[in-house]
Amino acid sequence: MVEEKSKTAKLKEKIMMTEPEGIKALSKKEIKKADEFCIGYKAFLDNSPIEREAVRYTVELVKKSGFTKFDPDADYKAGDKVYYINRDKAIALAVIGKNGVKNGARLAIAHIDSPRIDLKPNPLYESNNLALFKTHYYGGLKKYQWTAIPLSLHGTVIKIDGSRVDISWGDKDDESCFCITDLLPHLAKDQSAKPMSKVFTGEDLNVLVGSRPYDTKDEEKDLVKLNVMAILNKKYGICEGDFLSAELCLIPSYKAKDIGFDSSMIGGYGHDDKVCAYPAIMAAVDAAVPEQTCITYLADKEEIGSDGNTGMQSDFLRFFIYDLAKQDGTEGYRALSQSTCLSADVSAAFDPTYASAYEAKNSSYINNGVIISKYTGHGGKYDTSDASAEYMGKIRTMLEKNDILWQVGELGKVDQGGGGTIAKYVANMNVDVVDLGVPVLSMHAPFEIVSKTDVYMAYRAFFAFFDAKD
Repeated sequence: MVEEKSKTAKLKEKIMMTEPEGIKALSKKEIKKADEFCIGYKAFLDNSPIEREAVRYTVELVKKSGFTKFDPDADYKAGDKVYYINRDKAIALAVIGKNGVKNGARLAIAHIDSPRIDLKPNPLYESNNLALFKTHYYGGLKKYQWTAIPLSLHGTVIKIDGSRVDISWGDKDDESCFCITDLLPHLAKDQSAKPMSKVFTGEDLNVLVGSRPYDTKDEEKDLVKLNVMAILNKKYGICEGDFLSAELCLIPSYKAKDIGFDSSMIGGYGHDDKVCAYPAIMAAVDAAVPEQTCITYLADKEEIGSDGNTGMQSDFLRFFIYDLAKQDGTEGYRALSQSTCLSADVSAAFDPTYASAYEAKNSSYINNGVIISKYTGHGGKYDTSDASAEYMGKIRTMLEKNDILWQVGELGKVDQGGGGTIAKYVANMNVDVVDLGVPVLSMHAPFEIVSKTDVYMAYRAFFAFFDAKD
């Protein structure tokens, strides 16, 4: 005989929140779909370590699904799919809706840059028979994490004659790689006494790139440096002066790997924010004929403030929507003002090893689905947009209606630190926006960790957003 619930139990069930079931609420079939979806994601992560490569790989993906290059003078119909590249470092994907952008567009916006080690304009030098690169780190990173790990060189060089050379060295099994040296423990007494932020300075992040001198009997200086340049010249046809017009960086040279005995997680470089970019791309790929035009935009420069003509503060996306609005016979500002957006960015997953940095009740957790952050910023909500209750309610309803695992959280304790996303720049265009993304462990480290089911839930959330009828 089933015992009847007490009045208090019924009331509690009616008005109190229950602990989220997380992955326990998913069927084996759904978990299998997540694992299969993440096969494609790992390939994306391995092939898109920097912005230019992410754009190229995205174009390869979407062309297979019928996307064509955007022509602002063309006449598009519902169901047409286009891509629009901004200086090879940012890209917009649009699926034209039945109503175009007359009632606004649906935007899913992520970034494809990640913390890394950039080369200085004059990087190569020789010291004590070693050749090294001088560097300038990019984005918020812990410098000590980048020492004594294998690094690969990626980027683009524009030569003095105007020709372009793309460089990728260090990822293949048969290629050499590079590294930043560290001081052995036996001699690190003074180093160990320093605060963590002072153990390594930016000027200490010098990359070891060679040790053998150029084979000659001539008495010349800097023969190790000369040998490095001779190798680069032979392989890529570049001279030392070409570093002045180059974008070159060092990134971890290892591939994405499954984590855990159960292979339930993925470890790799650049989850922030490619773990949101890929689901947003695939949501656009799988969108058929939406009611409103759906746009996935992958921006550059988020890790350093979103400035510049490929960052979110650029007018590129605004002008793209203006072009779409013009085709629909409406004003661009009206299309923007009626648009809605999911700012697809990650948040910090609760880590029990460092529990004191988090406020457990308002944190996100691995395997509990996508995280909605009503606001980010730091301290007293500085440097953020703060989503309205109305828009939070709308997104909450969408997620519940589509049985998508989700949670709400903040980026650690209020006065512990904080961080921002590109949501505020979208909000500044008079667009309703809220952050929705994937929880990440070890964020901004050279090897970050995410849950496969959370990645899949991000895809389902973006697809449901694009597919919504209201």
